[in-house]
Amino acid sequence: MSLLISVERIAAAEKTIAAHVTRTPAVVSDGLSAHLGCRTALKLENLQRCGCFKARGIVNRLASLSDAERSKGLITVSGGNHGIAIANIARTMGIAATVVMPDAAPARSKERVAADGARLLLAADVSIAFALAEENRRAGLTYIHGYDDPEIIEGHGTLGLEFIRDVPDLTDVVVSIGGGGLISGVATAMKAMKPSLRIWGVETDGANSMSRALAEGRPVTIKPTSIATTLSAPTVTERTLEHVKALVEHVFVVSDAQAITGTLALAEWAKVWAEPAAGCLVPAARQVIERVGGDGVLGLVVCGGNATFDDVQRWRQA
Repeated sequence: MSLLISVERIAAAEKTIAAHVTRTPAVVSDGLSAHLGCRTALKLENLQRCGCFKARGIVNRLASLSDAERSKGLITVSGGNHGIAIANIARTMGIAATVVMPDAAPARSKERVAADGARLLLAADVSIAFALAEENRRAGLTYIHGYDDPEIIEGHGTLGLEFIRDVPDLTDVVVSIGGGGLISGVATAMKAMKPSLRIWGVETDGANSMSRALAEGRPVTIKPTSIATTLSAPTVTERTLEHVKALVEHVFVVSDAQAITGTLALAEWAKVWAEPAAGCLVPAARQVIERVGGDGVLGLVVCGGNATFDDVQRWRQA
């Protein structure tokens, strides 16, 4: 049985979430186009509610909860952005939320989760965080998976519908991969709208669970070490792996240093503040151009901007 979602479900999700998320802009960046040597458009999800794309899928998922599921309260695991969005959206919907985060998650992310009234639990690493969340699920809380959930993926796919409508001459789109929920939704939506479009993925070294899964033909568990904590899923799933196999050209893996350089390039050339999970798009874009040439129109999904200046300065000096 196929685990692939449909563009029809993404279109339905678009209606569900419309009143609760930002319809973010897509802009052609003259500066980044000149820097890369290829016309480049940016989908600015760093301007989304909560500073990242996550609100789309979470609104869609929480809108589907039964009264009983809401009353139990929510439990989830996050390296940063998913937790920020869950805490904020659950608060606005009047639902109690618990967010389990690894100790390595950015301090600002932890602060924002707590500020929105969620119960914050810390774990030594992300694998332990998932185990702790499972304990809370068994105790009765409603578990919200960050990426292995059709309604989450369908919600994320709505940004792909927006992107291709705004920039219909796109030929190639680069999307960051953590657990694979974002690229699964975006690839489904955009290739349904324009089958000739090529979708490319990118991970950072130390957060490369998708490329490992592709190499081994099945999901595998890694111990994340990348500074890009929002990409640091310990494993992808059969669902997200199936989407990438079916819809994505290739998954690049870049270093943390390249991701930080890319973050600075987005700031300098595109005037966009982004986190390393989006900064890694720039070195991946160069590799796409090497493969297909610079005559097309390249799209980059700037997935989030939840990093502080001090974070970026510290990562650059590491």
